[in-house]
Amino acid sequence: MSSALRPDRFAEQTLGLEPGAFPFESRTFLHRCSAVHYVDEGPRSAPVLFMVHGNPTWSFLYRKLVAGLRPTFRCIALDLPGFGLSLAPEDFEYTPEAYRDTVVALLAHLDVRDGTLIAHDWGGPIGLSSAQLLPGSLTRFVLGNTWAWPVNGTLHFEWFSRVMGGPLGRWGARHFNFFVNSFIPLSMRRGALPPEVIAAYRAPVRWSGNARGSHEFPKHILHSRPFLTTLAQGLATLDERQFLFLWPDRDIAFRARELARWRTMFPRSTVVPIANCGHFPWEEAAEEAVGAITAWHRARPANAGSPRVETR
Repeated sequence: MSSALRPDRFAEQTLGLEPGAFPFESRTFLHRCSAVHYVDEGPRSAPVLFMVHGNPTWSFLYRKLVAGLRPTFRCIALDLPGFGLSLAPEDFEYTPEAYRDTVVALLAHLDVRDGTLIAHDWGGPIGLSSAQLLPGSLTRFVLGNTWAWPVNGTLHFEWFSRVMGGPLGRWGARHFNFFVNSFIPLSMRRGALPPEVIAAYRAPVRWSGNARGSHEFPKHILHSRPFLTTLAQGLATLDERQFLFLWPDRDIAFRARELARWRTMFPRSTVVPIANCGHFPWEEAAEEAVGAITAWHRARPANAGSPRVETR
């Protein structure tokens, strides 16, 4: 009996993680032949925080936020198909539209209403597009370093998409789990991750043998121009007062230039800079994020007046 898989330790036991590394009950939702893995922690009657990861992570990225916020909020974090414990079916398309459809299906399945999206990287456009497609499900938005518009023609993104989304990136992902083994460690600004943490990010590919998603995401930075164009055109339908940006100041991917564009689009949003932080604020600056999200959400009831924009 001691070797039986327990729901509250399913991720740890399946992926061989250290005990206590991911102490949440695993749940699954079947969508188009894909068993989507997610966690759902906290009081069911509490305000919903819906967390969408980017590349090349999984819901493990949000473990500190879930642990810190679940006493007050209902915290839902999923693994996109092909990441974490969500196995992608053979015919999965690995496009942002396909990921968006998975998120929308889970939101509808859980009957999420007036929830708050928490996202960065590709989780931003996927989550925002989901909110547009399922109005009323996600009405507040806590965004880290992300974007929501076409970047074709911008050298900073063009070279990364063409190189990391091309044959070289595909080879590196397939043979070396390159994006996990290189990009995550190189993105840290507050010190190296403990070995057990980087092992937890490596574990899903070791378990599934599938690193395709981490290569496909870079490709679609350029290839998904129609998706990003539609997303950008629809942003005006979202209430700018309900946006909180937690923006790391040392991310090599999304810079001050991208934050400036968000500020221009949503001048009445709230912006909290995160000092000395790289691409993964939910990993490096989780305590700061928990405090900022709690304070902002408490002060920002739906349809409230204009927030203060911080400029630290």
